[in-house]
Amino acid sequence: MRHDSSRPSRGFSNLPLITLLAALMPAVAAQGAPDMVVVGYGGDGQKAQDEAFFKPFVAEDGKPLIQSEYNGEMARIRVMADTGHVDWDLVQIEGPDLVRGCESGMFERLDWQRMGGSERLIEDAAQECGSAALVWGVALAYDADRLKAAPTSWADFWDLEKFPGKRGLRKRAVYNLEFALLADGVPVTDVYKVLASPGGVDRAFAKLDQIKPQIQWWEAGAQPTQWLAAGDVVMTSSYTGRVAAAHQAGRNLDLVLPGSLYGMDYWAIIKGSRHAQQAERLIAFANRKAPQLEYIRRIPYGPTNRDAAAALDAEQARWIPVTPDALAASLPMDVEFWVDHGEELEECFNAWAVR
Repeated sequence: MRHDSSRPSRGFSNLPLITLLAALMPAVAAQGAPDMVVVGYGGDGQKAQDEAFFKPFVAEDGKPLIQSEYNGEMARIRVMADTGHVDWDLVQIEGPDLVRGCESGMFERLDWQRMGGSERLIEDAAQECGSAALVWGVALAYDADRLKAAPTSWADFWDLEKFPGKRGLRKRAVYNLEFALLADGVPVTDVYKVLASPGGVDRAFAKLDQIKPQIQWWEAGAQPTQWLAAGDVVMTSSYTGRVAAAHQAGRNLDLVLPGSLYGMDYWAIIKGSRHAQQAERLIAFANRKAPQLEYIRRIPYGPTNRDAAAALDAEQARWIPVTPDALAASLPMDVEFWVDHGEELEECFNAWAVR
């Protein structure tokens, strides 16, 4: 489900295709399963999808489906698409993998007209080869019991005089460069324009320099809320779902949603699927308002349907950066930017972090 750094790394393998074929062919020996196979990331997220989407879809559509789970092995999907031995049909993947896979012909192009149109979905949810399955968010989090005054922006996160103490940030360039520019006064709408402009990246790193001695770097998604609970940091970036879960468990943690960064996991149909039209019907079903509200009731990830986002109650809305008000002040991750520049910027970040 969520875009969580505690999950295994995903991406294309560097192994030659013939090596991949030899290693993976036993898994793709049959030409498709008799029923549609839907593959997700497992865990509580997929359990919620089963109850909110899969079971009611099967009851309505009349055709069964088989569920499976994986850790995002794009090499396996590549073998299926390249050989035509397609054992899976519909898979949940991350944004950059969707873009690369679509460009390389691994996924079917979606027929949005047949699926009822894309107008009901939030910005960036409808793609040529994918439809957003859920929205994850990364926001400023803090322990409301430990701070006398609540922070309201990334500028407050950078204010060491007003809010002394350690800050938690993910040990990656992604997220941090965006947050640094927001703290430096760049409007949400201009963040990626500035990052792509001459001097934009240097500006972000210069802003990070201002708080570098006070940064405690997190690598696993569970760490930010643990550090807040222990008092190790006064504020931290964190996945919104983690903070919501900690709050539900009794910790008085809270979020600053204005200036949060949000992204999406997507449904994609593997090229050559024998159940492509059934998969499109499932995507269309999952994009409806009612199933999405049922999903959110079971797990605090964001809806992709505009009407579902508008229908969240106050308690749900405080954790999810896709309500109409939150969307106006939140930053959608520019997947194309990170596909094009991610490797270079992560190398720059690693060099900066050890200086």
